[in-house]
Amino acid sequence: MRIGLLTEGGYPYANGESRLWCDRLVRGLPQHEFDLFALSRSAHQEAQGWVRLPHQVSRVRTAPLWTPEDGTLRGSGERGLLARLVTGGEQSYGRRDRARFTDHLTALAAAICTPDDTGGAPGTGPGAELFTEGLYGLAELARERGGLHLALRSETTVRILEAASRARGTGRTVQSATVPDHLVFAAELERALRPLSLDWYDQESLGAVDLCHATSGGAAALPGLLAKRFFGVPLLVTEHGVQLRAHYLAASDAPFGAPVRALLAGFHGRLATEVYRQAALVTPGNTHVRRWQQRCGADPARQRTVYPGMAAERFGPVGEDAERFGAAGAGGPASLVWVGRIEPAKDLIALLHAFAEVRRAEPGARLRIFGAPAPGLEGGAYLAHCRALAAQLFPDEATGAHTEGVCPVTFEEIGGPEVPDLAEAYRAGGVIVLSSVVEGFPVSLVEAMFCGRATVSTDVGAVVEVIGGTGLVVPPRNPKALADACVALLRDPERRARLGAAARARALELFTVEQNLAAFRGIYLELMSHTPVRREADTVNAHGDPLLFATPPEARLLGHWTRAGRLPDRAGEPEGVCAAAGGPGDGDA
Repeated sequence: MRIGLLTEGGYPYANGESRLWCDRLVRGLPQHEFDLFALSRSAHQEAQGWVRLPHQVSRVRTAPLWTPEDGTLRGSGERGLLARLVTGGEQSYGRRDRARFTDHLTALAAAICTPDDTGGAPGTGPGAELFTEGLYGLAELARERGGLHLALRSETTVRILEAASRARGTGRTVQSATVPDHLVFAAELERALRPLSLDWYDQESLGAVDLCHATSGGAAALPGLLAKRFFGVPLLVTEHGVQLRAHYLAASDAPFGAPVRALLAGFHGRLATEVYRQAALVTPGNTHVRRWQQRCGADPARQRTVYPGMAAERFGPVGEDAERFGAAGAGGPASLVWVGRIEPAKDLIALLHAFAEVRRAEPGARLRIFGAPAPGLEGGAYLAHCRALAAQLFPDEATGAHTEGVCPVTFEEIGGPEVPDLAEAYRAGGVIVLSSVVEGFPVSLVEAMFCGRATVSTDVGAVVEVIGGTGLVVPPRNPKALADACVALLRDPERRARLGAAARARALELFTVEQNLAAFRGIYLELMSHTPVRREADTVNAHGDPLLFATPPEARLLGHWTRAGRLPDRAGEPEGVCAAAGGPGDGDA
């Protein structure tokens, strides 16, 4: 079958999110054909190019969610009016089209500004109906008459938003929005709705796929919503993190006022509800994500947890040594290891204070921190703060009067002669520690489990679900509890070995690439079996005569699958391998 893979800021870009997962999915299902529809987030991301694509990828379409300094849009397109609209050459709407735009945007703005009744199920109130009316109305207008770029940045848009925010029933924060706030939100709304103006919605693009697979919610799923609306293509949504939650966290750091943040939260909340409502199946990466989706309106009957697959073979030698040598192979003596990206959410401050308690109970213990600071000034400042705290809590210690003092806490980067790769970092520890206060799917814990290591971690995100009884879990922001758990394992090597062996067995059963591919192989076939498609072009020969056995038996039955075919003949579509990317504006490959 042909899969339309929808991404935002991810595959096939070299520095994209979920790049490895998408690449493994495409390469691991060679029986399927993939068309990529990718939205980029920045000029820098496009300049980094693409990863090398396998032969299963037959076509790539790209479009930007960012705006260059000159204010013009660049993106995919090769045909007439729609191509000009996406690249900035829009024409003004006529009177009738302006009236349509005003009606649809008014409905959308009313839904964004008006919250649902407390206690009601998401997606069931009048606000949800207004949102779908406005969203799909704008999409149909953009498809028929051209893109929405100029219209959404016009004075009309600002007036509509201002009127909606002043309407009865809106929240106090939204009502306090000023004209500058509406201008900022109009720009953000135009960026979020930019997929509506793309030229992907025809029988040669998204209409030619059997299934749309969105690798996240939000903007990535918008083309899938429209493909289902215009062509009946089923939509599959996979989320390893919660896109709506990411928007909430990002909004708190953005230079927006409270009214703009409230309006953005209203839009993204409505969009998430509609995506979950329209998806044939939603596959969260863990139960933590699953619960968030249900709060946003996802139907539990159409949810199926699929853990992200990770490459276990790179940690195989370390895990096999742990199994072979038991307690003797369970890492360095009295060594705690932390692995990850150094940022405030990881709460290394609490870990350092916990280690001070560990040192009082076990004077020979060491703490090795492997990782680099998060990009930006905040990551570097946080690392410097952690180093200063470590120097204050643990002055250099010397074993004798003529020996050099050594600090029991070290900050190291992977790749040096002592620790050449990630697996060796985990080999260095008897106990692997995770001290986060915010966590989604704990990748470092799974890697430690592959290595057969016992773990101590905080109860955040999907930690308990991943560990499953094979490690110790303590409350976050509790250095005393973290220290007590670490001491208990450092003093009991036999228990460390048992927990490490159980953790490795659990990781090999649940979190490998193979189980992830098997799950999606079955999901693809299941969704296609529920939505068989009749292809008119495949039922006749070159002379227009019917072909024997070309029409499936279910086409003769009464039901939704007997609708007219929506997919054209693919004989004229280009084939080939997409192995490199062009610059901004080279949207098709």
